[in-house]
Amino acid sequence: MTWLSVLDLTLVTLIFFAILLVVRDTQAVTLLRGVVLLIILISLMTSLINLPAFSWLVKNALPVLLLSIPVIFAPEIRRGLEKLGRAGGGPAGMLSHQIPGTDGSLQQTVKAVTTACARLSARQHGALIILQRGDSLRDYIQTGVVLNARVSPELLMQIFYPNTPLHDGAVIISNNLIVAGSCVMPLSASGILNRTPDRQMGLRHRAALGISEASDAVAVVVSEETGSISIAHGGRMIRRLDSERLENILLAFYRPEESSSRNSGWLKRVLRIPSIKQPED
Repeated sequence: MTWLSVLDLTLVTLIFFAILLVVRDTQAVTLLRGVVLLIILISLMTSLINLPAFSWLVKNALPVLLLSIPVIFAPEIRRGLEKLGRAGGGPAGMLSHQIPGTDGSLQQTVKAVTTACARLSARQHGALIILQRGDSLRDYIQTGVVLNARVSPELLMQIFYPNTPLHDGAVIISNNLIVAGSCVMPLSASGILNRTPDRQMGLRHRAALGISEASDAVAVVVSEETGSISIAHGGRMIRRLDSERLENILLAFYRPEESSSRNSGWLKRVLRIPSIKQPED
């Protein structure tokens, strides 16, 4: 055992770890499990039993199977490369995306979204609001109706009022404007929803997870059945939020350049951790 052997084993381990990390929480996990079991079964049959014709078939079909792997796992490979590309920008590049505009316009946009979600939740009107960050959502904007309107609670409530022309779809917000409504979002290919008790979550939640997997956008969902508010980002979802926590989380996403003490205060407010008062001199 030399240092080259240790390096060799480490590289192989990292490659397998990266593959498992890419396909984690996706439907490809089941497919990968089946492929591994098939390979083990074929290896046992060709090594323990003398089957010349079968061994010849396996030997000649193996290159074709290797070429088919990128086709089968194309969505997972693309998603993994996108995550790697976003991570390549470094922590500063990943956290510097904001809604362009002044501090006041940012506050107004977040406040309008949280107010609208609170009112929609009280009325149990379903909604899906996508807030663009660094990745462009132009392809998804083109699937909807262009609005380019100022963000306001009243407009968002009107868009998602049941049976109106724009209520069925997502609203995309960028540059502190409602860019488009009734946009079509990609559905999540993740297996997370199948393992949760809330398997009955509808298309809005799956679309929110889908756009969060395909981009770095933040998706806010209001359930039509229960009125609960959820937020999705990076393929993960936080559920059952109130308006105060929703506002704090959105501000934490779009104000990363603040000092660590300020971020600690936001984190305490998000997690409802009471602040400790300093004793007076």
